[in-house]
Amino acid sequence: MRKITTAKDAVSRIKSGDVVMVGGFLQGGSPERILEALLSDSSATDLTIVNNDTGFDTMNTYKLMEAGRVSKVYATWIGGNSITGSMYLNQPGSVTLVPQGTLAERIRAAGMGIPEFLTPTGVGTIAAEGKESKVIDGKEYLVEKALHGDVAIVHATVADEFGNCYMRGATKNFNALMPAACQYCIVEAEKIVPVGEIDPDLVTVSGIYVDAVVQL
Repeated sequence: MRKITTAKDAVSRIKSGDVVMVGGFLQGGSPERILEALLSDSSATDLTIVNNDTGFDTMNTYKLMEAGRVSKVYATWIGGNSITGSMYLNQPGSVTLVPQGTLAERIRAAGMGIPEFLTPTGVGTIAAEGKESKVIDGKEYLVEKALHGDVAIVHATVADEFGNCYMRGATKNFNALMPAACQYCIVEAEKIVPVGEIDPDLVTVSGIYVDAVVQL
C-alpha cells in the first residue's frame, strides 16, 4: 500500500480543534515542510500543539501561533518562542509545562495503551498541583495520564512507500514516540524508497502507524 501523497493533501485531514503532536527538538528533526503546508493549505484553527519547545521565531510552529491558530500548548520549555511565553503569562491554562521525561512518557504510554503511570518527577513542585499522588514503600509518586493526539506530524531521514521510517541519531527525539499516540500520522521524509530498502533493524517507526508520507 503506497502512502505517498502531497503535503497539501496530507494536511487536509487536520481539522479545527485537533490535538496536533509535532515532532522535533528545537530545530533537530522539526517537520517544517508539513507545518508550512498547514500554514498555507489548511484553515484549521483552535489547535492544541504538543511539542518539546514550540520552536523559535524563524520556525513554522511559531508562525502558526502568530497566525492565531493555536489555542493550547503542551511543552517542556518555551524560552525560544515569545508567543508561547505570552500565552503562559496572559492566558492561564493555555500552556501546560511538562517535565521533558514526563511528556515523553505520557506520549509513549498513549501509544502503548497505558492509561496512566507513576513518576517521582515533579513531586513537591508546581508540576504536582491538581494531581493525584501515591506513596509506595515510603516514596511519593505523581499519577500522570497518557496524552493522546489526533494527528502526529513527524520528520524521518528515510521512509519507504508503506511508511516504515528510519530516523537518524538525535532526530528520533519525539518523532519516534508520536505516531503511535495519534489517530493519523503524517511523515515528511528526506528520502523515499521502495518497501524492503530499509534494513528491518533500522526501522524506527513501523509503517502501521503512518498514514501519509510526503517528500521533503
